[in-house]
This record gives sequence, structure tokens and C-alpha cells, in this order.
Amino acid sequence: MPSPPPENSGYAWLSNHVPPRRPAGKLLLFAGMAGFLLTAVAIPDAFTGSGLLFAIGYLIVVTVHTTLFTRSTARATVRGFAPYNLAAALLVLAAGLLSGPAVYVLWAAAIFVQSMLPYLLPSHSWLRVAASFRVVPAHLVERHGLLVIVALGETVVTIGMGAPLNHLTPTTVGAIVLALALPAALWWTYFTETGATQAALDRADRGPRSRMSVHIYSLAHFALLLGIIATATGLHATVAHPDAPTGWPAALALSGGVALFLVGIADIRRVVRHGRPASRLVTAALVLATVPIGAYLNASLHLVVVIASVTAMLVVDGHRAGGPTRPVSRAART
Repeated sequence: MPSPPPENSGYAWLSNHVPPRRPAGKLLLFAGMAGFLLTAVAIPDAFTGSGLLFAIGYLIVVTVHTTLFTRSTARATVRGFAPYNLAAALLVLAAGLLSGPAVYVLWAAAIFVQSMLPYLLPSHSWLRVAASFRVVPAHLVERHGLLVIVALGETVVTIGMGAPLNHLTPTTVGAIVLALALPAALWWTYFTETGATQAALDRADRGPRSRMSVHIYSLAHFALLLGIIATATGLHATVAHPDAPTGWPAALALSGGVALFLVGIADIRRVVRHGRPASRLVTAALVLATVPIGAYLNASLHLVVVIASVTAMLVVDGHRAGGPTRPVSRAART
């Protein structure tokens, strides 16, 4: 299983398969935490001034991840995913030593090598090698739920950062409060699924369970986490200029991010055979159709229509289920 950005997902798999019970394992995890800290510090200028620091931290993260996995029963799988992860880290390291267009080319190559190339090579398909993973569904579901909560929490921080504090108006305050409703709706959408996901993993045999887990917590979560990041970008622009059009890039980030998130949820529903994936896909299409509203008319109106679309989807789902949809994961209550 490749460790998709954010690499925290790979560490959720790691701790699920290799619990850090011994001192050596705990120390290695501490080294991984140090690597995460270095990448976090370097992220704001990773493409310009702090790329080398980011690369060193990321190389530490990947190395610790690979080393700890070699101590598990999934050694054969380690030989499958390690070359891709290490190659991606070395490409990022090369980018940190250069400047100009080559930096972006190397970063794009790193993302492709780690997150896409393994799925394009049938002989190295993660859905084939995943059977060697020992999955504890409750742990995996909860840890990825916490990861989504952190991502949505960062979205809320982005809302605050976008607010023009030196020029607060009633419109701006209303947009800030309204903007909070969108990550809340995404939170509700995600945690409506976690109970059924865990139940499906609990029922499956070891091999199918591992393959389902790889699909859900690699491919689908990669899409929905990228969707959250794009949504945060759109919300930042909306709160900064709530009474004006945001332009195509920001409007596309907002609608496209929510749509990508819903596509990821639809894929999860398809894999676990729960609910109607079509409801998420239809809503994703409707949300994408709202881009011109933000690009040409008004940022706040665009946000209202997007929130209304997602809310209507949840309400319809609740009626079909015979009652309100409720998040059921313990992580959702954290």
C-alpha cells in the first residue's frame, strides 16, 4: 500500500499492523514525529526556500515507515511499496536542491510515482498484495476518521485566516458563520458512512478485508482529502470577499473540492455496498454546476447554494433511512 498524502494515512496503517509496544518501536515513531514536524515547518515555502528541509523531514518519515513495516508479517508487501515511497522521497529531495520549473516537475513526478504508478502496474497492484496486511477495522476506521477531523479543522482555521479583520462588516461576519456550515456538512457526510464501513470490514475475511481497506483508505481517502484541501482554498477566498465574485480559480476550488470529496464518499459506498453511491455523484455534479455563480455573481450566494445542495442530500438520505442520518464513529465524537 502506498502512503498517499498526507503520509499520516500510511502511519495509521502502520500502527494498525505494527503496534508500538517495544521501546525501539516507540523511539522510531518519535523519529517519524520529528520528520512530520520538519515537513510541517517547511510547508509554507516548500516550493521556494524551505524545500530541502521539507525533503529531509519527508525522507525521515518514509524511512521510519518502511523500517517499522519490515518488522511485521507484511515483509513481502514492504518490498512492493517501499521502492515507490522511497523514490518519491528522493524526487522531493532532488527538488529541494534545485530551483525554477524543475522543482514543480520533480514534485509532480513524486506524486505520480507514489500515488498513481503502483495502481497502473498490475504486477505490483496493491489490491493484490494487500492480503498480507492484518487489519483491525475499528482501529483503522477511527484513525482515518481522526485524520479527516484534523483536515476539516484546518479548513475552519483557513476560514479565520481569510477574514479581513481590519475591515469587518455584517456581510463578512455572516460569511464567516456561513462558511463554518460547509465543513460541518462534510463532517456529517463522512461520519454517516463510518459505521457501515466498519461493519463491512468486520464481516469480510482477512484477504478481502485487506483489499477493501486499501481501496477505501488509499484511493477513496486520497480523493476526499484532496477535496477538503481544495474546499479550504475556496472558502478562504469567499470569506475574504463575500460580496463580490471570487473568479474562476477560487469558485472551481470550492465547488470542485466538495465534488471530489463526494466522489470519494461514493466510491466508499460502492466498495462496502452501503447506501446509494448515485446520491453522492448526483450531488457532486450539481455542486460543480454552481461554479459560475461564484465566478461571475457573488461568493456568498455561491457558498449558500453549495451548502444547500449538500444539506438537501443529507436530508433526503435521512428520510430514505426512516430517520435523521447520524454520525456513528467514535472519532466523530472526539
